[in-house]
Amino acid sequence: MARNDGRQYLAEGVSGREAWSWAMFDFANSGYTTVVITAIFNAYFVAVVAEGKEWATFAWTASLAVSYALIVLTAPVLGAYADAYAAKKRLLVFSTIGCVIFTALLSLAGSGELWLAIVFLVCSNFFFGCGENLIAAFLPELARGKALGKVSGWGWSLGYLGGLVSLGCSLAYVTWAQGAGKTAEEFVPVTMLITAGLFAVSSIPTFCYLKERALPQPHFPGRNIMLEAFSRLGHTLRHVQDYRDLVRFLACLVFYQAGIQAVITLAAIYAQQAMGFSTSDTMFLILVVNLTASAGAFSFGNLQDRIGHVPTIALTLVGWIVMILLAWMAESRMMFWAAANLAGLCLGASQSAARALVGYFSPDTRRAEFFGLWGLAVKLSSILGPLTYGVVSWVSQGDHRLAMLITGIYFIIGLMILAGVDVQRGRRAALHPDAFPDS
Repeated sequence: MARNDGRQYLAEGVSGREAWSWAMFDFANSGYTTVVITAIFNAYFVAVVAEGKEWATFAWTASLAVSYALIVLTAPVLGAYADAYAAKKRLLVFSTIGCVIFTALLSLAGSGELWLAIVFLVCSNFFFGCGENLIAAFLPELARGKALGKVSGWGWSLGYLGGLVSLGCSLAYVTWAQGAGKTAEEFVPVTMLITAGLFAVSSIPTFCYLKERALPQPHFPGRNIMLEAFSRLGHTLRHVQDYRDLVRFLACLVFYQAGIQAVITLAAIYAQQAMGFSTSDTMFLILVVNLTASAGAFSFGNLQDRIGHVPTIALTLVGWIVMILLAWMAESRMMFWAAANLAGLCLGASQSAARALVGYFSPDTRRAEFFGLWGLAVKLSSILGPLTYGVVSWVSQGDHRLAMLITGIYFIIGLMILAGVDVQRGRRAALHPDAFPDS
């Protein structure tokens, strides 16, 4: 992302430093998903906090479902407010502080302290999801229309490196702690503090250099802030038929992201329960997978702008289906490692590509609002996928292989819906000058 090499991909007036500061938020917040949701706290929650009960995996997925439901209820309204008052950056500061504080508070959850862990998990993940939507809404302001995939890929690629740093620091501490004879109940809480601290420090460049370019929109007369936000959201939903390709892609996103979210949320649990990995084994696996995901986000970001949004996403969905089959069949660690790294490659690519396509379909004056709808779709999938896995593993008395296989159905459904998305028609709808009248 060198200044001279990358400037032609950035919108007029956007510097390389500002683009880097935007991507640094992906670097900062990825530690949360990597350490808390994917690698360490999820397995700790099941084995220690919930004391390995038969419903422990379901309790984990249900807790996340509650936080995602809260995001579903608030994201579109939050986006409408951010657009109306040009408040993306202010809200991003607030959501970051919230996530950092509640991530640090997870360090207080020990054996049997289930409700304490649930409350802090729900709050931290809620603030994380709000921030994820807000930072994404800056993308169309920073990148030229034909380079959205590339610039989005920069962010996701740097993000996985950020997850790698957080996980690497946590792994170094866990390795030392285990060598000193400490138990998981002693060393896992420290990794929550490490993750919160790195998130706080790494997000500083974003708040120093990222600019709020949006202008406040004309307000509806006689309505307070909340009523206006709901009015703008209702206006969007009433005119949503003008954006049928965006709607179709969001439906596609709900299904294929359900599979992705199940893999992200249950990766460490599956590795330990189905493959017999230790905590250190699992952390090292996910550390390597983050490198693969970073490579996938960067390389597929370039590919997306060359071959098109839909073919790129379709290619990643085929990869996800192959990955599910490999993980289901894996008896040896070598095959599971292959499945995990294929998941990393597809993860980086599919996440980056989806964010770029939503940006491509978004009108200038409704970016935060449309990314709020994107967040709504992702969070619906975050409820659907992990809960499906949790219910299947509970009903089947802990058959994690069956639960993994069933989540693969979501990728097949997503691929079928994706076939009906017309990118050029969707872009024309976003550029239509009369898409949203002012009143």
